[in-house]
Amino acid sequence: MEVLEICFWIAAAVVFYTYCGYAVVAWGLAKCVSRFRKPLALQPFEPEVTLVVPAYNEASILESKIANSLALDYPKEKLKLIFITDGSTDSSAEVLAEYPELLHLHSPVRGGKALAENRAMQFVQTPYVIFTDCNSYLNQEAVREMVKHYQNPQVGAVSGEKKVLALDSAPGAGEGLYWKYESFLKRCDSEIYSLMGAAGELVSFRADLYQPLEKDTILDDFVQSLRIVEQGYKVVYEPAAFASETPSASIAEEMKRKVRICAGGWQSMFRLGALLNPFHQPLVTFLYVSHRVLRWSLAPLMLALLLPLGLGLAWQKGGIYTGLFVLQVLFYTLSWLGWQAASAGRKVKLLVLPLYFTLMNLAVFAGFLRFLRNAQPAAWEKADRTVEPKIAVRQYEVID
Repeated sequence: MEVLEICFWIAAAVVFYTYCGYAVVAWGLAKCVSRFRKPLALQPFEPEVTLVVPAYNEASILESKIANSLALDYPKEKLKLIFITDGSTDSSAEVLAEYPELLHLHSPVRGGKALAENRAMQFVQTPYVIFTDCNSYLNQEAVREMVKHYQNPQVGAVSGEKKVLALDSAPGAGEGLYWKYESFLKRCDSEIYSLMGAAGELVSFRADLYQPLEKDTILDDFVQSLRIVEQGYKVVYEPAAFASETPSASIAEEMKRKVRICAGGWQSMFRLGALLNPFHQPLVTFLYVSHRVLRWSLAPLMLALLLPLGLGLAWQKGGIYTGLFVLQVLFYTLSWLGWQAASAGRKVKLLVLPLYFTLMNLAVFAGFLRFLRNAQPAAWEKADRTVEPKIAVRQYEVID
């Protein structure tokens, strides 16, 4: 084979493994582990827990979030609630003042979510802490389902599942499809050994393992959970505890969110360098690289190279390479048509997958440039959501 062909097939192999092959490998490994590992017998467990809700200018949805938090199925005397509104300039304080059973923390200085969480931890006096976003709504059993895993001394953190509501839009359908795939991989990773990064919508930690985050941290949940893995603990995935939220209001808003996440991904990879050392924790390195690092680095680059490599081989050799090049062009054409439809407020099912997949990978390059320029602030601009929170709560209740 010529050099051009070798490069083409290496690039294709990296892309295939990242998005398809690893899912098959992880599924197989998870099946093997579950067959031979004896499950830990869990007993009724109701320790004291603190629920922390960072909320920046969220007055319009605070009452819905408070009602959702107070309705959680857990002994009231053992569940402490902290709402932290640092930097907020709306009427959040007035709303929270109506609920004296909550601890409200506020500073006029906005430092971003990571600093707000660091400050909130100074007031946590329980052995376990749960963080949840203000625009996410928890199922009633969430706290109970999460804390039960701490009966295993090897568990340092527990992550819930994210569910996307209102899937009747292109952003909602794309994000919902992505999270179904992501949830499958998370289940496999957790079964094999440990989750490779928690979702900030709903995540809990042993309070004594929490490490104060750098003030510019973008993906606080991801970094915090994997630093616990670095210490030799496991992060468990618990799908029976879930947070529901509405998707981005438009495809442009979803792209903005993805670029921020990818910038945070690059920042995280540099700060979690120890996880790349296969001599320290080889299984963790394998899971981390396969699930996270390739998706944020090599796979998008290989995907971009496949197009010019495919064109060159189609021109030189024809045959199968012509067919593969035509398929690439068709895929990106469908992505472009999907963007046009989504921009016009229409959802075409056939176009959702190519559109969202292409946006994910374009966001990696935009996020990398933002990371190089140090242009992604920790206190980011929130993405607009599709529906009012009260509508989301009603829809959640119907789904549940």
